Amino acid sequence: MPLKPAQRDPASRARLAHALLALCILWPLFEAAQVRPGTLFEAGNLTVIGNFLTAFLPPATGSEFLGYLGQATLQTLAIATAGMMLACLLAVPLAYLVSAAGRDRPTLNPLARSLLTVLRGIPELVWALVFVRVFGLGPAAGVLALGLTYGGMLAKVYAEILESTDPAPARALRHSGARRPLAILYGLVPQAAKELVSYTVYRWECAIRASVVMGFVGAGGLGQLMDQSMKMLNGGEAASILLTFLLLVFAADALSNALRRALDAAPTAQPSPWGWRSGTAAVALALAVWASFLLLDMDLPALFSHESAASMGQFVASFFPMDLSAEWLRRVAVGTWETLAISVVGTLLAAVLGLVLALAPLRPLSHLLLNLLRSVPELVWATITALAVGLGPFAGALALALHTSGVLGRLYAQALDNAPRAPASALALSGAGQGLAFLYGTLPGAGPQLIAYTLYRWEMNIRMAAILGFVGAGGLGQLLYFELSLFHYSQAATVIVAMLALSIGVDQASAWLRRRMG
Repeated sequence: MPLKPAQRDPASRARLAHALLALCILWPLFEAAQVRPGTLFEAGNLTVIGNFLTAFLPPATGSEFLGYLGQATLQTLAIATAGMMLACLLAVPLAYLVSAAGRDRPTLNPLARSLLTVLRGIPELVWALVFVRVFGLGPAAGVLALGLTYGGMLAKVYAEILESTDPAPARALRHSGARRPLAILYGLVPQAAKELVSYTVYRWECAIRASVVMGFVGAGGLGQLMDQSMKMLNGGEAASILLTFLLLVFAADALSNALRRALDAAPTAQPSPWGWRSGTAAVALALAVWASFLLLDMDLPALFSHESAASMGQFVASFFPMDLSAEWLRRVAVGTWETLAISVVGTLLAAVLGLVLALAPLRPLSHLLLNLLRSVPELVWATITALAVGLGPFAGALALALHTSGVLGRLYAQALDNAPRAPASALALSGAGQGLAFLYGTLPGAGPQLIAYTLYRWEMNIRMAAILGFVGAGGLGQLLYFELSLFHYSQAATVIVAMLALSIGVDQASAWLRRRMG
């Protein structure tokens, strides 16, 4: 029996129009990413990937290699800790400059905001590659690269946290004659301390993963050891390094969760705000930072000396003038389109796989798989996927999808668990099946949060997509790596500017989409 007009879905035409629009946009992006699922199942590719994975067994356990592995693990932790220390030192003054918190009249600081955009818009791997060219191989390049990129990220988030805090205490202090720094320190920081510390701990956890990735360009740590082992086709050593990294990520994740739980606990009544736990944490942090710089044995005064500044200035000057020839701009435009396609396709595939894993009935097994997927760096996944489907953007999209599905799956599971249960229960009681109850009861309540997580992750994936080309996954990264290898710095400068512009554009597009869908 045909439905009456009143019974038809009033939003059906709008949904159909949106679906057609999405198809028109996504189709050329899938074409640019060279998505060819059939290549995954070709006999030749299956044989290559099988031989590669078989070479990982058994993991290397030689005493000499394990000694190198232990040193590289400690170096990775030290790079992440020292880099975060430099990032915090950079982020605090920058957050103060760009934030409207504690001001009588909100004002913008375009110079400081532009600096933040540049710092966090250029991926840390690019910074590391530049510093390796100036200071040579070693951890100094990784520490400085983390300090710059994460300094920009922390400053932006610190400023947003302070601006979202209740301004009344700071305003009262300003009216009583206190200057702005004191008003922020005593009026806003105590309220926002838990959130500031929690985000800093989360960033330190991310810095451990980033320090491994930067090792692929010679910045020390586990990444550099992994790169050497994979270039020498030593699968046993690569397996041991990968297992060590997984254990390191799991331990950092557990420590991060423990610290967040401690921050959520209500403080006990005591005469001083500094109890034994706070004092112990402060001493442990100071010792960790001191031990990190001691282990890395970096000559920091030399890094910031006049000679180093002159060397850096000469190196930066070699990037100008940029190559703006029509042929080169055309190649950069193609690389930019490929990078965008890699990020979009990888994020969409990750959203689908992450949702499937979040809904998997075997929660312990699915959680273990999610942790494994997100613990392996994207560059390692790209090395494996390039063997499976060949060099090119499809390998990059698959690498992003595998890593990001682990991240999004965990976030999706939390969002679905926190969604209101009443609508799904009401539909189930009225006779709807489990699938319909989820689609029309649970999913609408969790939908905005799922979309927000996906868009935030897309913002991060565009930066990673821009550097996956370092291992042959196409896009701007492949162009940049090739030109820097040939010392064509004017061409490399054009690619770096394109990376920055693409990152800014995706950030703006993501923010606009969140507002439209919020």
